[in-house]
Amino acid sequence: MTHLVESGPEPDHFVVPSPGEANESFRPVLLDPTEPAGSAALAALRRSGRLREVHDRIEEQVAEVVRSRAPREDFAPRAMERAIAEVVDGRPDTYGRWVWYPWSGRLVHVLPEAEFRLVRTDRNRDKITREQQKGLLRRRVGVIGLSVGSNAALTCAMEGVGGAFRLADFDRISLSNLNRLRAGVHELGLEKSVLCARRMYELDPYLDIEIHRGGVTEETVEDFFADGEDGRGLDLLIEECDTPWVKVAAREHARLRRIPVLMDTNDRGLLDIERFDLEPDRPLFHGRAGTTTAADVRGLDRDQTIRFLLDAVGARRLSPAMTDALSRVGHTLSSWPQLASGVMLGAALVTDAARRILLGEPLPSGSHCVDLDELVPGRAALPSPLGATP
Repeated sequence: MTHLVESGPEPDHFVVPSPGEANESFRPVLLDPTEPAGSAALAALRRSGRLREVHDRIEEQVAEVVRSRAPREDFAPRAMERAIAEVVDGRPDTYGRWVWYPWSGRLVHVLPEAEFRLVRTDRNRDKITREQQKGLLRRRVGVIGLSVGSNAALTCAMEGVGGAFRLADFDRISLSNLNRLRAGVHELGLEKSVLCARRMYELDPYLDIEIHRGGVTEETVEDFFADGEDGRGLDLLIEECDTPWVKVAAREHARLRRIPVLMDTNDRGLLDIERFDLEPDRPLFHGRAGTTTAADVRGLDRDQTIRFLLDAVGARRLSPAMTDALSRVGHTLSSWPQLASGVMLGAALVTDAARRILLGEPLPSGSHCVDLDELVPGRAALPSPLGATP
């Protein structure tokens, strides 16, 4: 029996997985060195020859805990050594947790969860207070579509906007994805959901992440929105897919369950906010797609899909370049263009909006544009320097 599917509780019986199982894994294994099972698992790993790297910087992490709790203190080196020794009780090797990442073969020593979260989010203060941070980490965020959406998911995890996530995408990493996804050539062919979960767990091994490798379909959409073992479902949905049925069905389910939805269009900084939690009768896509249902868009051909997407996002809001590109998809373009800069901007906009919604700040439904071409005008819009020829 292998224990690759749980992060958080330590396994009661640990068997080193085969290389094939490790390559398919996306959850780390958390081990408590003070427990017999955790100690035995660590010993088994060290004997297995499967460790490519052991990374232990626990005393530096403890020093950050000490400074976070006493920011006014100016610790001299010896004073800090004493403070660290007091925290770890003379046994730094057994303090905290050891995290094994099967896909990379790394064994990493980290702080206990509470201290880990304290330090990792310390530089968020007081843009996010500690109490707010604790509240955000109790929320579950769903992300559908992990091309653009993977950057939003990772940014949310980085900022501590959500402690539990559900990720859905049926696709795998291809070479053309590398203009906007954080992946390497050694990860071509890997499932996007697996890649995204790994990146997030490498940032925070205490997260709770579920993946839906087949994406969201008619057979799985109920599971994606269902309540978890804690009796709670999604608190917020980030929708970033290109499939019309999924875009509509996801909103229908979100509206039924009163879940707010965010969508970044990856063009001109277009951000859509649909507060179904506050407006359970609100029309989908702000009414831009009329009364279209998921059943209505099932089985659209390529041209029909593009027309629907133009209606859903609002064709008038798109940049001239994007509008022109969409008309040439399938003719002179293989797909619509997406730039890394736009994807990163969208991730920032989505994360900011998600944080404000989950903290209960007043953020109404609406469509917003953060167009850098307008905010940062080009050379032609600026006066020429004195003596220069325009």
